[in-house]
Amino acid sequence: MTNDNSVFNRLSQTLSKIVVGQTTLVQQLLVALLSGGHVIIEGVPGTGKTLLVKVLAKLMQADFRRIQLTPDILPSDILGTNIFDLNSRSFTLKKGPVFTEILLADEINRTPPKTQAALLEAMEEQQVTLDGQSLPLPELFWVIATQNSLEFEGTYPLPEAQLDRFLFKLVVDYPDSAAEKQMLLNVQKGFRAKRLDLERLKPLATVEQILSARQAAQAINIDDKIIDYLLALVKQTRKYPDLALGASPRSAVAWLQTSKAQAWLEGRNYVTPDDVKAIALPLLRHRLILKPEAQLDNLQLDSVIASLLKQVPVPR
Repeated sequence: MTNDNSVFNRLSQTLSKIVVGQTTLVQQLLVALLSGGHVIIEGVPGTGKTLLVKVLAKLMQADFRRIQLTPDILPSDILGTNIFDLNSRSFTLKKGPVFTEILLADEINRTPPKTQAALLEAMEEQQVTLDGQSLPLPELFWVIATQNSLEFEGTYPLPEAQLDRFLFKLVVDYPDSAAEKQMLLNVQKGFRAKRLDLERLKPLATVEQILSARQAAQAINIDDKIIDYLLALVKQTRKYPDLALGASPRSAVAWLQTSKAQAWLEGRNYVTPDDVKAIALPLLRHRLILKPEAQLDNLQLDSVIASLLKQVPVPR
């Protein structure tokens, strides 16, 4: 079986040039795209989250919509509604922004639970029900939600059961000194993110190519020893002394799928333990819950996950 991941390599290179210093974020976002799983991105403002998603959608020639979520947004503002036309004396469906291929939901923790639930239901079912009528969403339908890690007043944190619907939680940090200097040099040469002409970006892929790559990635075989290793890691989360909640069965399935995607992006037709470990942080950090005493000790989930990976023997 051949593995032609050149399209994703070109996407990665171009995105890394435009959004400087976020190479890990770019790679993990592409793994999620290849796996067909929704993403939540958490980070401080001004780190290029929105720009990254807008550019990726343009490079893929995908239909893109963005919604700025606020406390007064209703489910119908996202899903759509039937409007009565006085002239025709009939109802006309006005589709909401959810009817797109890539949806950027900014500040998802600023909108009330009822609206969050409506969006998450569409994510899970890949369809919207309006007045008893089920309407399918596009085959690609991919949601990237953002939230600010610093602001808590006036927010509605997503419950654990709803967070589990997201494949990855990506944490965006500040770029390193070299990357930040390069960003300033780019600005000095005339680059302006707000004035970036998306229309002039040369398309690098099509939606059909992305969907075809998903099938190719999931067709990769995985050795029983790797599956046993993955399951051992999942079970270790459930008995780890500092964790009140371990990884769910849905997590195990997602881990299997993303490990295949990671291997495919690396140009291999087989999964290694390193592939399993590479996506452990974004896959688990929003699914595990620390015990109260561990939170009081200021224990961080990322360090717990790193410890878990060291505790489980790697198969030869």
